[in-house]
Amino acid sequence: MKLYLFDHCPYCIKAQLVVGIKKMAVELIYLQNDDVTARTDKVGVNLVPILEKEDGSYMAESLDIAAYLDQYDHHRVIGKSTQSDEITQWLSAISPYAGPLMYPRWMKIPLPEFQQPSAFEWFTHKKTAMIEMNFDAAFDRSEQYINQLTPMLLDIDFITLPSAKGEKLSWDDINFFPFLRNLTVIKGLVFPPHITMYLEEVSELTGVGLYFDVAV
Repeated sequence: MKLYLFDHCPYCIKAQLVVGIKKMAVELIYLQNDDVTARTDKVGVNLVPILEKEDGSYMAESLDIAAYLDQYDHHRVIGKSTQSDEITQWLSAISPYAGPLMYPRWMKIPLPEFQQPSAFEWFTHKKTAMIEMNFDAAFDRSEQYINQLTPMLLDIDFITLPSAKGEKLSWDDINFFPFLRNLTVIKGLVFPPHITMYLEEVSELTGVGLYFDVAV
C-alpha cells in the first residue's frame, strides 16, 4: 500500500500514526503541495492524505484511512476516545495563533512537499489570504503570538501518556498529537515537561518525527 501525504499536514499524520504504531509496510509518498492534479486524479478532490490500497483503489479522508489501517489485519490497536470535546475546544482556542506562527515557518525548513518553487509560491498565496497578512508580518509578530499561546499549553490536562496505558494510543492521540506536533516547529515556544514527554513518547512509538531540531 501507499500513503500520499504532506509532512506538515496534521490530517496526514493521523494516518501515519497508525502505520507507525502497527509497523505496517506502507510506502510514504510526499506530493508537492501545489500538485492538485495528483490528488484529484486519484480521489476527485484536492486533499491529502490518500491511501492507495493493494488492489490499486484509492481512499480519502484521514480518519477513514486511519480506521481502515487499524482494522486491516483484524487486530485493532487504537483505543477508544474519551476526550474528544476537550481536544476540539483546545484546538479551536489556539487557532488564531497557531496559523500565523506555523505557516511562515514551513517555508523556512526543508519539507518534502515544498521542494519545487511553485509549491512554495502556491502555499504562500493560499495561507497569506487565510491569515490576512503576509508571512513576514506574521513572523515578526511571533513573540506576541507565542506569549498568547504559551498559557494554553499549561491547560492541557486531558491527555494520558502512552507509558501510562501500556504503550498504546487512543483515538484521542490520533486526533491531538498531529496538531501539537506541528507546534514544535516554533522556536521559543516552551512546552511543559509532561507535554514534551507526551510528544516524545508518541514519536518514539510511531516513528513520526518532531520539529524541535529544526525549529525556527
